[in-house]
Amino acid sequence: MTDESTFKRLLANKERIPDPMRYKKTMHYRRAGKSGLKLPELSLGLWHNFGSFDNFENMRDMIFTAFDNGITHFDLANNYGPRNGSAEENFGKILHEQLSSYRDEMIVSTKAGFPMWKGPYGDGGSKKYLTAALDQSLIRLGLEYVDIFYHHRPAPETPVEETCYALHRLVEQGKALYIGISNYDRVQTEEALKVFRELKTPFILNQSCYNLLDRRVEENGLLSCAKENGFGLIVYSPLAQGLLTDRYRYGIPADSRIKKSFTLKEERLTPTLQRQLDGLRDIAEERGETLPELALSWVLKDETVSSVIIGASSSAQILDNLKIDPSFTQEELDAIERVLHS
Repeated sequence: MTDESTFKRLLANKERIPDPMRYKKTMHYRRAGKSGLKLPELSLGLWHNFGSFDNFENMRDMIFTAFDNGITHFDLANNYGPRNGSAEENFGKILHEQLSSYRDEMIVSTKAGFPMWKGPYGDGGSKKYLTAALDQSLIRLGLEYVDIFYHHRPAPETPVEETCYALHRLVEQGKALYIGISNYDRVQTEEALKVFRELKTPFILNQSCYNLLDRRVEENGLLSCAKENGFGLIVYSPLAQGLLTDRYRYGIPADSRIKKSFTLKEERLTPTLQRQLDGLRDIAEERGETLPELALSWVLKDETVSSVIIGASSSAQILDNLKIDPSFTQEELDAIERVLHS
């Protein structure tokens, strides 16, 4: 173990190693459902800014900044890039070159379920696709196994029994330690859960979108399903693709996600939404927080949420996201609901 004086000396020589004080900072850890696995309250997602066209030094700096502050979980998927697979390649290179001795302190997760290669076997939920997809991911990552492997989205053309059995076999083969699913609603989750239980598969997480503006996991019963059945929710898009920040407070910047994204449209930013966002900022200010800090804290208010996946384009953004407080008074929660229904 490197002591603090050695850490400072290496930093002075511009050598980067993890901060030896990383577990004595503010990060808290939660169990993934009823499993024995603990996740940091904040996980780092590599959906954006880790692809072929992004700055490698910035990627490495973000990985170190996250790990230095107790973020031990790094969330990937086989199609993250662009180019598909490049996020796994870049993370694998960083891990191999400078962090390989810390592998047992990390949770590395990846997913498969979106198109990856040509032909009928490069997409979906078949045993053939999922087996090949994880094998390819492990090569890109330079790992013998991932900690969590997810089916990225439901595949209606594949029987759920086939998908679940394929995931189960990957655990048996030692290629994944735990299994997750992503973007499954309550009905789809219950169908998969039945098979996982019969197979005794270590299914622990459903990765879903959840934030102050998107409450589908409450409305479709997925949140209550997780509580009732002992798996955790791991949440992506907690800041609603930037809407729950100050990015669009005074208009739409030319370089913003709304201008570039196919999933976030300008029509979403209505006068009603702007008024609601201003009301949320007022509540955040009363709590001594910014709007994004409030949004992250709010998602974590429920212990069923095992972790929240944050995205970042810089280390500064990661550090800003660390300032969370998931404790709310009932008055604050009521005030938030009044604002969102005004």
